[in-house]
Amino acid sequence: MIDFKEELKKYKPCLEVEDLESDIRSDEIQDLLDILQSIVKKQNQNNNKE
Repeated sequence: MIDFKEELKKYKPCLEVEDLESDIRSDEIQDLLDILQSIVKKQNQNNNKE
């Protein structure tokens, strides 16, 4: 029978996964910045119309 606790102790993530995690996080930040820029742009356009 497999001892899951022992197997988890042996687990080490590969380096590629760690690199992907940081890339994904930076992409999420860029997405948020793009959304915020779009909101500000629309708000400025609406203010100019008034």
